[in-house]
Amino acid sequence: MHIEPGIVNGAKMLLSYGTGAAVLGYAAKLAWDTAKRDGLVSLVARAVMSTAAVFTFFEILPHYPVGVSEVHFIFGTTLYLLFGLAPAAIGLALGLLLQGMLFAPFDLPQYGINITTLLVPLYAVHYLAQRIIPKDTPYVELKYSQVLPLSAMYQAGIVSWVTFWALYGQGFTAETLEGLLKFDSAYLLVIIVEPVVDLAVLAAAKFLHAWKDSGLFTRRLFSPAA
Repeated sequence: MHIEPGIVNGAKMLLSYGTGAAVLGYAAKLAWDTAKRDGLVSLVARAVMSTAAVFTFFEILPHYPVGVSEVHFIFGTTLYLLFGLAPAAIGLALGLLLQGMLFAPFDLPQYGINITTLLVPLYAVHYLAQRIIPKDTPYVELKYSQVLPLSAMYQAGIVSWVTFWALYGQGFTAETLEGLLKFDSAYLLVIIVEPVVDLAVLAAAKFLHAWKDSGLFTRRLFSPAA
C-alpha cells in the first residue's frame, strides 16, 4: 500500500497533508479517550506492541512492488481485535514512520498519503464492527462469517485509497490503469489470507485469558461490551 514516489507530485501533495493531519488528529483524540477510560499505561503498552507488530509486518513479512504501489500483509483487523482502535491506529502511524525513517526515507514525503490509506479503513472497520458484532460477544468467540467482513472492509479500503491516489496523481491514463489492475489483482491474496490469520490469532488468544485484566489487550477481546 506504499504509493510509489512520483505518483503524486507538486501541489497535489497538499491534499495528502490535509488528509494525513485529519486522520492523525482523530487518532490523537482516540488515544486521549482511551487513556481516560483504560489508563495511560494500558494505552502505551498496547500501542508499543501494535507498533512492533506493524514494523514486523512491513519489514519481515513478504512485500513487493506491484503496479502503482507495494503489496504488504498489514493485518489491520488483527491489530484492532487484539489491541483496540486507538492502539492499532498509533501502531500503524508509528510503525509506518519508523519504517520510513530507518529503511525507506524515500517514502517519507508520501507519509500523509500512506497513513491516510492505512487509517481511514481502520476507522471503517471499527464502525462496521460496532454494527455486526453483538455486544455480548467477546472477540475471541468470533466466527469466520463475522471476521471476513471486517478484513474485507480493511483491505477494500486500502485498495480504494490506492486507486484514488493513483488516479488523482496521474489521471486516467492507460499506464495508470494497468498499474492499478496489477496491484488490485495481487492484493486478492491478502484479502484471502487475512481472515484466516485473524481467526488463528483469536483462537490462540483464548489461551491468554489469564491476561484479560493485564491491560495488554483490549477489554473486548475477552469480555462483552460494557
